[in-house]
Amino acid sequence: MSALLEQVQTKAKTWLSSSVIDQTTKELVKSLLEKQDNKELIDNFYKDLEFGTGGLRGVMGAGSNCMNQYTVGVATQGLANYLNKTYAGKTIKVAIAHDSRNNSRFFAEVTANVFSANGIHVYLFSELRPTPLLSFAIRFLNCQSGVVVTASHNPKEYNGYKAYWSDGAQVVPPHDKNVIEEVKKITSFDQVKFTPEKSLIHTIGPEVEKAYYEEVKKLIPNKEVIQRHHNIPLVYSSLHGAGITMVPECLKQIGFTNIHVVDEQKQPDGNFPTVQSPNPEEQSAMEMVIKKGKAVGATMVMATDPDTDRVGIGVRKSDGEFTLLTGNQAFALMMYFIMKNLKSTENAYIAKTIVTTELVDTMAKRLGVECYNTLTGFKYIAELMGKLEGVKKFVAAGEESYGYMVGDFVRDKDAVSACAFFAAMAANATDQNKSLYDWLIDMYVEFGFYKEHLLNVTKKGQQGEQEIKAMMERFRDNPPAEINGSRVVRLLDYKFLKEKNLLTGSESPLDFPKSDVLQFYLEDGSKVSVRPSGTEPKIKFYISVNTNLPSKEAFDQVNQQLEQKIKGIEKYLFSA
Repeated sequence: MSALLEQVQTKAKTWLSSSVIDQTTKELVKSLLEKQDNKELIDNFYKDLEFGTGGLRGVMGAGSNCMNQYTVGVATQGLANYLNKTYAGKTIKVAIAHDSRNNSRFFAEVTANVFSANGIHVYLFSELRPTPLLSFAIRFLNCQSGVVVTASHNPKEYNGYKAYWSDGAQVVPPHDKNVIEEVKKITSFDQVKFTPEKSLIHTIGPEVEKAYYEEVKKLIPNKEVIQRHHNIPLVYSSLHGAGITMVPECLKQIGFTNIHVVDEQKQPDGNFPTVQSPNPEEQSAMEMVIKKGKAVGATMVMATDPDTDRVGIGVRKSDGEFTLLTGNQAFALMMYFIMKNLKSTENAYIAKTIVTTELVDTMAKRLGVECYNTLTGFKYIAELMGKLEGVKKFVAAGEESYGYMVGDFVRDKDAVSACAFFAAMAANATDQNKSLYDWLIDMYVEFGFYKEHLLNVTKKGQQGEQEIKAMMERFRDNPPAEINGSRVVRLLDYKFLKEKNLLTGSESPLDFPKSDVLQFYLEDGSKVSVRPSGTEPKIKFYISVNTNLPSKEAFDQVNQQLEQKIKGIEKYLFSA
């Protein structure tokens, strides 16, 4: 530890001696150096922020491992250097957006300043806007790159920076690694051009949003059903984020007229005062939207995260209570609706991530639609779309962490259009005298009852990072022979890109980029996936179990059986 402490102290002192760092930041660094407890100093300086599955993301503060104007400046300078090398001699354009988080506008302006100082034309939204609109704007404005300042659904202490390429997707290999290499070449803040060329910074006008809404309208099926049921009560909350700027308007644009917004949560606020965490995956974040849903007799309730790329859904049951759909359930229902309404399945395909419910694979196979699986992160889905463009017809994609995308006009998860689709689904269910909850059970009866559970283990800081690494090594070096009484029959290791049949001992290669993920398939059809998070200090365990559902009436009993199986697997994982 003494060597590490010496390393971070040396690094911190370079911030104190820099002529670029402002005095306020220097005072913060100085106070960290003077503290007897060195944990915060180590956490802030033990490494540099790097691009992961979600780009640059960290706690806001003073230090090389924190989000601040200097780490944002270095990242932007590295990206600018790479753009100028890649498009040498050409006019380069980038688009920039930001969410409601504290310092998001400031970081967006720092980003714009550095790009413009490097001779790059910047197109900046005048105020907060959803991440999917940034993805759309890149292609609409013919930009070579883009950045959105957001930490998605992380707690309020976080902020982040997602970099995009000319296809409107987050950067993937080789661009992500190349940008990192350019960033690593910057050894001093003196190498960052912070002084803007203001003539190169332009404000994005309303024409981008208008074009986006037109694309959504083209994709909504059965528009006459919405006309018949335009007045169904829908409730929406932006959880103090950017969604308030577009989601209600998008719902109106496709024909809905009875939209209720949770007023207490509609004001953008980076402190997220009404929720513990602005994450629609968590039940506590959905409490106010459900309360409003009950008050107005809503058919469905929806809430989006701060940058509006994820959405949580609550559907009303026959007793008037709301049940929150998991990301797997919502995505499966969306695919159930979309695939059954496809005019043609010829050359059509959908995409999902390897940790997302295999119910979607089962449905796609039976309905004649090809289903591709990618690594976690929508950038890999977008990369697949680029490879298949002009060869096959993309329909939709999704992942278990509440991210969905319909159509190819956006190349990232999109909660704005997803809200429109879920509302359209609610109208179509109403047209059949059913609810989306009824559809969920119908889907299980037809295709099988799949139940999933996500177990997160949080390990913060440098010590936590080492503990997560050790846990992955244990599972890799000593894989379990059985889990919850069922034999492990297949092991997929995405780090070494091999699949092993544990019954025969045979091995075969996996055609994926390398990633630190392990998957265990059990003899009873269960599946356990293990991976460290790319954006949070967590190791994630994805548990999936399934069986047949003989009838609607058997739902509660079968649901309980699957729940017990999940608890058995969870008990094993805690003891492993």
